[in-house]
Amino acid sequence: MTKAVEFLFDFGSPTSYLAYKQLPKIASRHGARIIWTPILLGGVFKATGNSSPVTVPLKARYMNNDLARFAKRYGVVLNFNTHFPVNTLPLMRGAVAYQATDQFDIYVNAMFDAMWAHPRNLNDQAEVAHVLNDIGIEPGDFVARIERPDVKEKLKANTEGAVARGVFGAPTFFVDGEMFFGQDRLDFVEEKLLP
Repeated sequence: MTKAVEFLFDFGSPTSYLAYKQLPKIASRHGARIIWTPILLGGVFKATGNSSPVTVPLKARYMNNDLARFAKRYGVVLNFNTHFPVNTLPLMRGAVAYQATDQFDIYVNAMFDAMWAHPRNLNDQAEVAHVLNDIGIEPGDFVARIERPDVKEKLKANTEGAVARGVFGAPTFFVDGEMFFGQDRLDFVEEKLLP
């Protein structure tokens, strides 16, 4: 039976970005499939009373150094987005909207890279439109999709469902019902995927 790892993510999380760059390799090594679950991290924070590490200056400084160490270890480009925080609501609705299409992988990659590899101001819809045009997605199609009631409801349901399962941040992973939080727990995720 093929194992699966569920990946709950938000583009606004640099640790989700680092996990995104590693998880496909881990899944491939173990013949596992990834279940992509876009969530709204702000909604999770609000529901759980959690907050971004950047709101605590000493923690933010430490975390930025730690992120740089992990990026170096992984061989991944990571640049702090000077436009942070970014309202990821439209971007995460986009992830839901394109999830069942052949554009999902390219969309997710482009948004993570535009947030953390080659940072752009994704609060600006014109900048989002540039990113979309670069990957062959028509911005008007994007806007129409993210305004659909079913897309809005699915992101809301993903987020509420995550909180109901004990999620308090991103990235979070589930393997065989066991929860793992943080990209620095990928070793435990991989261990859980072993036969």
